[in-house]
Amino acid sequence: MAKGACYFSKIMKLIYLHQYFNTPDMAGGTRSYEIARRLVAQGHEVHMITTDRNISATGYRRTWHETEEAGIKVSWFAVPYSNHMDFGHRIGAFLKFAWAAAKKAALIKGDIIFATSTPLTIAIPGVYASRKHKIPLVFEVRDLWPEVPVAVGALKNPFVIYGARKLERFAYGNSKKIIALSPGIRDAIVNSGYPENHITTISNGCDIEMFDSSEEEAVKFRQKHIWLEDRPLVVYCGTLGKINGVSYLANIAQAVMHIDPEVRFLVVGGGKEEDVVRVKAQELGVLDKNFFMQSKVPKKEIPAILKAASLAVSLFINIPEMRNNSANKFFDSLAAGTPVAINYGGWQADVLRRTGSGIVLDPENIEGAAHDIINIIHDEKRLISAREAAIKLAREEFSRDVLTTRLEKILQEVVDETNEDTKIR
Repeated sequence: MAKGACYFSKIMKLIYLHQYFNTPDMAGGTRSYEIARRLVAQGHEVHMITTDRNISATGYRRTWHETEEAGIKVSWFAVPYSNHMDFGHRIGAFLKFAWAAAKKAALIKGDIIFATSTPLTIAIPGVYASRKHKIPLVFEVRDLWPEVPVAVGALKNPFVIYGARKLERFAYGNSKKIIALSPGIRDAIVNSGYPENHITTISNGCDIEMFDSSEEEAVKFRQKHIWLEDRPLVVYCGTLGKINGVSYLANIAQAVMHIDPEVRFLVVGGGKEEDVVRVKAQELGVLDKNFFMQSKVPKKEIPAILKAASLAVSLFINIPEMRNNSANKFFDSLAAGTPVAINYGGWQADVLRRTGSGIVLDPENIEGAAHDIINIIHDEKRLISAREAAIKLAREEFSRDVLTTRLEKILQEVVDETNEDTKIR
């Protein structure tokens, strides 16, 4: 834990529900891993219930296996899932895990349930275990459901939408406290009727120690790619899904090619739209010229890539519902001390404008966005200032150590309040 962290005398046993838990050896966000390992370091016992997605559909078996990751006791249930699946199959995966996780959580006695969405169906095992053990549930809301899938057209059936809204209210109504990952998410939960004083905003965080990659590692990454070497680099590390709209970056690459053909763009990741982005880049004449694509890599390899970048990018399609997000890649970039460019409004755009740690691109004006990128990466004084602002922001406002301490305090308060209520009864 960081200096100034609070240490509690009472040890908690947490049942932590996260369907898409990742370790640094896996690709994807590691928020739950980083929080859980810090809680373990503080002496708490953490039981993580999650899915094993690294299996083919033909090899699928409904079985559990157990591991220990940085002191976290992890139970993995085999459920095939990928960003390539259609929405119907994703819903099926959500429900399969909800059913299995409910039964698993019911076997583990603890002091508190901490369930994190998405998907929203994680509330089902969360509430079930909470009632079974008569212990409190704290629910973490990462994205607003069903607003986002409705906005992108993935969820259209009115009966399913109605059911999702009912499940949302069910989750909130059975939670002692709610953790919201952004101010906008918090406001939406308040508007649903949930008591404002029972909601705390704890955004995604910066894992400064993990992303403190050396310049030497960054140089090695650059030298490994003959197309890069010492050229300016704009990088996107993350999922290539419909909501991310990464084709936007291919369009910018085409515009930048006419201004400064030495600037390089790199997309690292995978997802349902990976081929869409590749075909778009091919059509624009930028693929493998100034626009390059690389398959997803374990999280532990991302720091060197971000350290090598002049600018990191976080992208979403232009819909208001995405402005409340708390994107992992945004915070990873800050932790690496790499300026961030985003193409959406909302609270993260406000942070970048306030601190000078990056830029906000126009989602509709490709030429304007291209010039904005060129202007910052060729202004060495501005770039240095943005790097300094990024790491300062990571340390002072979004340190994972500090944010986990806040969460730990809330969980402890809920456990204490529940114990007091039990004594009174």
